[in-house]
Amino acid sequence: MSSIPNQTLYKDKHIKFIIDQESNRSYEYWLSEHLRMNGLYWGVTALITMKSLNDTTLPQQEVIKYVMSCWDDRFGAFGSFPKHDAHILSTLSALQILKIYDSSLFPLSDDSKKKLVKFIKGLQLPNGSFQGDRFGEVDTRFTYTAISALSLLDELTTDVVNPAVDFIMKCLNFDGGFGLVPGSESHAAQAFVCVGALAIMDKLDVLARGLDEKIARWLSERQVLPSGGFNGRPEKLPDVCYSWWVLSTLSILGKSHWVNLEKLQRFILSCQDPIEGGISDRPDNQTDIYHTCFGIAGLSLIDYTKFDLDEIDPVYCMPKRITRNFQKWKQGD
Repeated sequence: MSSIPNQTLYKDKHIKFIIDQESNRSYEYWLSEHLRMNGLYWGVTALITMKSLNDTTLPQQEVIKYVMSCWDDRFGAFGSFPKHDAHILSTLSALQILKIYDSSLFPLSDDSKKKLVKFIKGLQLPNGSFQGDRFGEVDTRFTYTAISALSLLDELTTDVVNPAVDFIMKCLNFDGGFGLVPGSESHAAQAFVCVGALAIMDKLDVLARGLDEKIARWLSERQVLPSGGFNGRPEKLPDVCYSWWVLSTLSILGKSHWVNLEKLQRFILSCQDPIEGGISDRPDNQTDIYHTCFGIAGLSLIDYTKFDLDEIDPVYCMPKRITRNFQKWKQGD
């Protein structure tokens, strides 16, 4: 066996892997109805980042038809599967998919957009946090998804932004990480959703006076050597998905050079299945659409030109050629 690390991205294999997900309706497929809209977003994002999103890979009309079939008119937002209740996570994924295919969100009527804004803003609690749906679970993930969704709808307002910033800063821990609620354990994915939401709200200035460096140090410590991959918390194994959660956050802070990008790249590539396609969490594990998406997104952040990938936006996890048309919220709007 060669001692030279594999530096090949098996794009054609990964494209086929993504396309085949819909036709492989296993028992696990039906158990994952609650993730179907998210899974569609992961597939669309992976394909467009590989410059392979077209009517051959994922037919636009079929994708849009599915997204709109998940509209929950009782609450005015999107569920993950037809007849499922609306949730903020599936709502953001639906909006991201529609934005990728049509920047004007044309499939949504003006009345539907008004209902969406009412649904999202209605999830914010007095302390600035957001629930995921009417059942009341609070998580900083929902803050990011709500803020991002309102941004895509061009409906961010001061009354939403100011309390959201206050809540996010209460979730910053002494070690430089963020938790899902104030006082909870630091986690790399929570760092992304908190810093990403601050970036969308144009509020990164609250991380002045060295807070940005403290956060970046905690994130840099997530690189597990010699594998080169990132973990989500101390003493945990590396996982490809953190190639996105950690590196995107460092990129937003302007500190992606604080980690060894070459070793991270080798780790991601080592998690590919060169026969069947797809990327797994760690080498030789089962591949899935989630890790495939965030592995490819991580490679784009490292060096999108090397693998002929679309340049990804670290804030929105969508190609920059799409997000550069977004209107950035400014104080006073």
